[in-house]
Amino acid sequence: MRIGFASDHAGYDLKEHLKEWALAQGHEAVDFGTVGPASVDYPDFAHRAAAGKDTWDKLVLVCGSGIGMSMTANRHADIRCALVTSLEHAELARQHNDANAIAFGQRLTDPLQAESYLKIFLETPFEGGRHQRRVEKIELV
Repeated sequence: MRIGFASDHAGYDLKEHLKEWALAQGHEAVDFGTVGPASVDYPDFAHRAAAGKDTWDKLVLVCGSGIGMSMTANRHADIRCALVTSLEHAELARQHNDANAIAFGQRLTDPLQAESYLKIFLETPFEGGRHQRRVEKIELV
């Protein structure tokens, strides 16, 4: 699976950790930045990653809280980014919402927890059925 990764400075360490974890699991990584801990603006990297949708199968976004990256990514058509803080969030985001992007807050999420959330997110299929109709209603345009 090709996984896109993007962060701001406040999420850089967790992004790098999850990218290395994904590579160790046999996934391909597409990195949209940032490239270090110097202060940057999270929307720049969330927009870049979301616009690169043709280059990834799933997307991982990280900032300090996860809120800014998820809000920015969700401004793009066909991006369904879930801010995940539990295993159940990760599973339901895929099962019921067909989320194709996951956001983490580095200040709020332990790296080992983030690994387990990402693993569930990547392995859980979308259930479709009645959920498909609801997912289709998300897009306004």
